[in-house]
Amino acid sequence: MYLSKIEIDWRYARDPYQWHRSLWQLFPGQGVAERSFLFRMECPRPGQNVQLLLQSEAAPGEAAAGIRVVARRDYPLSLHSGQFLRFRLIANPIKTIRDGEGRLNRKGVVKSCRVPLLQEEQQEAWLSRKLSGAAMLESVIPTLRPPLYFRKNGKAGKLVTVTFDGVFQVVNPRVLAALIQTGIGPAKAFGCGLLSLARI
Repeated sequence: MYLSKIEIDWRYARDPYQWHRSLWQLFPGQGVAERSFLFRMECPRPGQNVQLLLQSEAAPGEAAAGIRVVARRDYPLSLHSGQFLRFRLIANPIKTIRDGEGRLNRKGVVKSCRVPLLQEEQQEAWLSRKLSGAAMLESVIPTLRPPLYFRKNGKAGKLVTVTFDGVFQVVNPRVLAALIQTGIGPAKAFGCGLLSLARI
C-alpha cells in the first residue's frame, strides 16, 4: 500500500464529492467498482487548496487537472497480536431505522433511513462493533466535526462525521489488515473510513 499527501486546487474541491472525483484522476485505469483508495481531509483552510491524506493499493499518478501529489511513500503493514497502537479515524457513525409498518420502496425493499449517532456512548459502541474481531479498544475520544455539505446529482446533502482518536490492542492482525485496506463504515466517497496507525 501507499500513503500520499495530495493537494487539490480549491476550484476543483468545493465539496467532498468533488474531492473524490478529483482523486479518481490519479487512477485513470481504475473503474468505479474497483476503487482501491481511501482518503481524508487534513487541515481544512477555507478558501485555500485542500490537503488530503490518500491511502491506496496502487501508486497514484503524479498529477492531473487541479490536483498534485505532494509526497508519497510505501506503507507496509507490520501488525502482530497483542500489539498496542494509537489510531485516528474520521468516520460517519450511523444507525439504520427501518419503517415500523414494513412499507416498501419502489424496489420492493422495506423503507429505511440512516440516522447519525450523536451521543459519545453510541459512537464508541459503534466503533467497538466495527473493530470486533480485529482490535480491542483501550481508550478513545470521539470529537464531532462540523457538518460536510455537498451536492450530488443536483441534490444538496449533509454528512455528520466524527474524529476518533485513541488506542487499541491488536486481536487478529489479518482481520485488522483487511479492515485497514477496505476502510471503516459508510461515506468513504466523502473522506471517511481511513484508519491511521502509529506505534506507542
